[in-house]
Amino acid sequence: MTTPARPDDVDLVSQLIGHRLRQDDIRRILLQLSESDREAFTERLADILRKTSALLQVSRRMADSLSLEVLLPRMVELVSDFLEAERCTIFLHDAETDELYTKAAVGLTGEIRFPAGAGIAGTVFRSGEAVNIPDAYADPRFNPEIDRQTGFHTRNILCAPIVHSREDGARIIGVAQVLNKKGEDAFDPEDLSLLETLTGHAASAFVNAQLHAQIARARNEETQLLEVTAAMSSELQLQPLLKKIMETVATILEADRATLFVHDPKTNELWALVSRDEGLSQIRFPSHMGIAGAVFTTGQTINIPDAYQDSRFNPEVDRKTGYRTRSILCMPVVNRKGVTIAVTQVLNRRGGPFTTLDERRLKAFSSQAAIAMENAQLFDEIIRVKNYNESILESMSNGVVTLDPAGTIVKVNRAALDLLRRDDASDMVGKSDREFFAGRNSWVADAIEAVLRSGSPEVAMDTDLWLSEAVAADERKDVASVNLTIVPLGDPGEQNQGCMVMFDDITNEKRLKGTMARYMSKEVADRLLSEGESALGGKLTKASVLFTDIRDFTSISERIGPQDTVKMLNEYFSLMVDILLEKGGILDKYIGDAIMAVFGAPFAGPEDADHAVQAAIGMLQSLHALNERRVAEGQAPLLMGLGINTDQVLSGNIGSLKRMDYTVIGDGVNLASRLESANKHYHTQILISEFTRAELRQAYRLREVDRLRVKGKSQPVGVFEVLDHLPAERQAAVGALLDLYGMGLDLYRRREWGAAQAAFEEALDVVPGDGPSRLYLDRCSYFLEHPPADDWDGVWTMKEK
Repeated sequence: MTTPARPDDVDLVSQLIGHRLRQDDIRRILLQLSESDREAFTERLADILRKTSALLQVSRRMADSLSLEVLLPRMVELVSDFLEAERCTIFLHDAETDELYTKAAVGLTGEIRFPAGAGIAGTVFRSGEAVNIPDAYADPRFNPEIDRQTGFHTRNILCAPIVHSREDGARIIGVAQVLNKKGEDAFDPEDLSLLETLTGHAASAFVNAQLHAQIARARNEETQLLEVTAAMSSELQLQPLLKKIMETVATILEADRATLFVHDPKTNELWALVSRDEGLSQIRFPSHMGIAGAVFTTGQTINIPDAYQDSRFNPEVDRKTGYRTRSILCMPVVNRKGVTIAVTQVLNRRGGPFTTLDERRLKAFSSQAAIAMENAQLFDEIIRVKNYNESILESMSNGVVTLDPAGTIVKVNRAALDLLRRDDASDMVGKSDREFFAGRNSWVADAIEAVLRSGSPEVAMDTDLWLSEAVAADERKDVASVNLTIVPLGDPGEQNQGCMVMFDDITNEKRLKGTMARYMSKEVADRLLSEGESALGGKLTKASVLFTDIRDFTSISERIGPQDTVKMLNEYFSLMVDILLEKGGILDKYIGDAIMAVFGAPFAGPEDADHAVQAAIGMLQSLHALNERRVAEGQAPLLMGLGINTDQVLSGNIGSLKRMDYTVIGDGVNLASRLESANKHYHTQILISEFTRAELRQAYRLREVDRLRVKGKSQPVGVFEVLDHLPAERQAAVGALLDLYGMGLDLYRRREWGAAQAAFEEALDVVPGDGPSRLYLDRCSYFLEHPPADDWDGVWTMKEK
């Protein structure tokens, strides 16, 4: 064991380092000592040299780096080695937050911080007095909870301030804390003296490293701010701009998350883009709600160091998302007119609460962001107006061509391209009126030039427009009968901006009848044409509405590719529409892979409900045959669901004056759509409402599936499954299934869960995989453990559309 050195050893070490103790001095001392004193002196000198080595190592190893991540572990290692301690921690002072922090401790991968006056280390930092605690648990300042959390047992503690000496005086920059002298001994005064000397030698290195880190951080922030400001100035798309702003804020403030809530003056709401599994989505809430709403309303910054201690914070959001909010900085974004246009909310600064410096940084950045946001919003508004106008133009059924004052074609909509038999607008745009409207159509160019000269509109009714010059005059197939209107265009200053040509194709009666035949039976089309437009006017009528779609269509289309998808849909739709028309239905519309059909509009019949159900049965039977062919060809079979509801609906021509569609609307239509979707919940294929069941005149194999309250409705609806589409070999088991299922449903509604379970299990033995039986079996299991309230009415609420 090394002989303990006397307190003046450190002074001797300092003299050795300062070259004040020469070789002659040492020789003179040795000559004056006895043999025994020489041995003691030799041991003492060896100990002094060890300490000298320690100081030299500190000087050497702390001089070649300006990184705290490098210096702190080095100093911890040196102190632990020379003081023969089990653990050592160096805490440095952060003047911005008045905290002590460290980045080098056993088991630490990040950074720990605590108030500069807390604990033993905080007491030493505030007082500037070193402490030597031989028994940690006997000292009231020691917190034994830390030992219980870490599993480490603290016996004794040595803690000394780290003092940086400079011309204007000494300054405490941190604290060195050493735990547990190895062996059974406690730390002695010599250990404390050595610790103070070691940390004193390292203090300048720590100060330099802190300054270097501050300068590097400031330079990095300045560079980031310049780069982002330049990027924001060039970014005119609002959504990418908002994403870029938030990423930069989180980086500059070293925070987990940043969200920009933008004010929508039209709805007086705050909205933001948030990341979800499916991508970016928008959230909205009233502009006075929550912490963001308080900041927007008052225009005052809110800095919350502990979110759960603030009454304005709603912890329910954390419980839903699984995220833990610790600190919050929320600041208004104000434009050049002093109007708050948004709110920036930053969460969880790494290393502690947000500081006043963070507030200054965010304010500086927000002022730049406000300008960029206003520019982006203005650009977004311009693009929205442009797209809106182009959308109107493209949605018009009339052909539209615009020309500049020189008679050059500028814009052509899709209807004009179709009418004039052009594949692309480039076939027309840039050509003069004379170049395009030539030959037999030169009268159009004459009319255009007349309008450009006079500024007065021209109208030509029921005139011929030749679509090809290579046909004889008596061949009418390449001639369109049109109403032509040419109107001048001018800006608010009444300057000539050109003109607009509108073509209204009136050669449509035959085309209309051919088109109608795709949507309805020939008999209905003939009657509709004979009765004229009055048959398409708005009226209330009882009709049966049928919805159907293909299950997992998206995954199928992704798997087989676009060409095979189109081929598959054409084959599928051809089969299904033929069955609909055969049963007297009207094809209302295609909705992607879905079909909406109506039985009873515009002309109602006594068996509309039967025809709808028969069409559904036929469609599934036809799909079964189609799947047999697909499987034989190595293709996956298709699955479909159908929903039918019978109710009063509003039918008629609905749309704009330029373009209208004959359709039906109302709650009855919505319920049919909900029933089609409900097949996925019940694992069924055809579901009809109680209203359709009441209208049926023929017998079908039906069973009640549920009393269902669909989304958006308060009254429950009885839902029934049609089973007549099943193959003949499966029909034999249907009778037994219906008996057992009906018994189970009756017991279920009487709350006899155990008996109902047994009935549904027997039903599944008869028809394994029966969807409704499996569903009720699960419900019974749930209600056995969680009985419903006394006012339970057996109704199931459907929360999805």
